[in-house]
Amino acid sequence: MHRSHLTGVFVGSQAIADGFITPRQLRERSYRRLVQGVYADPALEFDHRLRCTGVALVLPPGTAIGGHSAAAWHGAPFAAPHDPVTVVRPPDVEWKGPRGVRVHRTTLAAGDVEQRDGVPVTSSLRTAWDLASIEPRGTAVAALDAMVRAGSLTREALTSMAGLGSGRWGVTRVREAVPLVDPRAESAPGSRVRVALVSDGLAPVPQYEVRSAGSFVARVDLAFPEARLAVEYDGAHHFVENQIRADDARLRRLEAAGWRVIRLSATDLRDLDAVVARVRAALAGMSR
Repeated sequence: MHRSHLTGVFVGSQAIADGFITPRQLRERSYRRLVQGVYADPALEFDHRLRCTGVALVLPPGTAIGGHSAAAWHGAPFAAPHDPVTVVRPPDVEWKGPRGVRVHRTTLAAGDVEQRDGVPVTSSLRTAWDLASIEPRGTAVAALDAMVRAGSLTREALTSMAGLGSGRWGVTRVREAVPLVDPRAESAPGSRVRVALVSDGLAPVPQYEVRSAGSFVARVDLAFPEARLAVEYDGAHHFVENQIRADDARLRRLEAAGWRVIRLSATDLRDLDAVVARVRAALAGMSR
């Protein structure tokens, strides 16, 4: 007997075989397809973790959700809903995965995988390694910043991991990323901008409190205190009317305290070299 509506996440062919739904109902109802053959109740919030949950239903034994996808369980939910789901598999498991899944072949040691919400996910430390070795540096550091801030990792554990990884695949990239981790960062875009600036030899201070005559003025994303230069990232919520007024008032307070502010948006993040050049030009202007 068929149910009127399936809830949760399910494999379509299995639900049909078990008599929970007919092929016609699967086609005609508004179930959300997560990846090929896997569906979800449309009432569920559609985010990257939901897609990972769907992929987990078709994973072969010995594999796990990893990297940028696993980071969502460790305090860094930055992967977008439609970003590829990262899966790690040992060399003896042959599996390419459906479209929308990125499979990384690697060795998985005992303790590298744990169950989270019924999903096999790499541990926080293993996730950190894969992030640093697979992802672009800015993306990796942003996730590691958040994981340390969330308490899933410590900087000491990351440093130890990098030091013990000699001869391991990706160790050079890991050792380049780990020193850049700073849990003071409070947003992924802010981390990416900081990494670009630091990689170019600059030294911005994250989440700096600007004070004037002993009074608090504002806390800025990135600061060059000696130059009184702030770099701020304006996310989508900054373009809501009430927030625009609050941001304008905050900017006036910073300017009255003698600070200049470079404001960045999502468009600016597409060309971080240009952002670095803009910051360098502002700093050079102060030195003349």
